[in-house]
Amino acid sequence: MKIRVGFGYDVHKLGEAEELWLGGIHLPHSKGSIGHSDGDVLIHAICDALLGAANLRDIGFHFPDNDPSLKGIDSKILLAKTIDIIRDHGFEISNIDSTIALQQPKVKDLIPVMQETLANVLKIEIEDIAIKATTTEKLGFVGKQEGIAAYATVLITK
Repeated sequence: MKIRVGFGYDVHKLGEAEELWLGGIHLPHSKGSIGHSDGDVLIHAICDALLGAANLRDIGFHFPDNDPSLKGIDSKILLAKTIDIIRDHGFEISNIDSTIALQQPKVKDLIPVMQETLANVLKIEIEDIAIKATTTEKLGFVGKQEGIAAYATVLITK
């Protein structure tokens, strides 16, 4: 059995009159993520971690931000396509560990819904997806609520 680890990171600027999507769910908030797709930083970080672990480049290679067909796309679709890509190469997910960095809104009560949403897309057990959330104690672009970031580490096997 081959065991591979991947790491992903994504960041998006926050803006007024934008929707905030995180972990595949919509969060009501005064600011939302600005991106070519729906701007779901958690899903994007997970996609990058999965693709990196399988040595299959990155999310921008497979889903470029200059592709008009991807404008505003639901990131859950990108995640489903990503898992198809790695499974086509013989890989399966063992687990995902991720962290969301944002000052507001507080998401701790929404983490179980995010886990369930992602588990359904990936067709894995909820217990195999860890999601944590942190603030940056009002420091940097996250703390000033100018942006949002997410980190993901995955373990895949072949």
